[in-house]
Amino acid sequence: MIELRSESDRLQVLQDKMQEYIDNGTQLGWLIDRKQHQVFIYRPNTSIEVLNNPKTLDGEPLLPAFVLDLSQVW
Repeated sequence: MIELRSESDRLQVLQDKMQEYIDNGTQLGWLIDRKQHQVFIYRPNTSIEVLNNPKTLDGEPLLPAFVLDLSQVW
């Protein structure tokens, strides 16, 4: 699941939505905050991981060899 924050989105609302997806069975979620250049990574039964200004995201182990280049997002 990928959620991209737009200028009008409230971060807390999106974070709550991402947690709901994880609680309902989603195995991997990326909340991309273009405004702050952050990515929040959601996985079941783990703490939320926060990356500051990453260049790429990889989908390992769920999406082998999948890499998202964020240079066009920032």
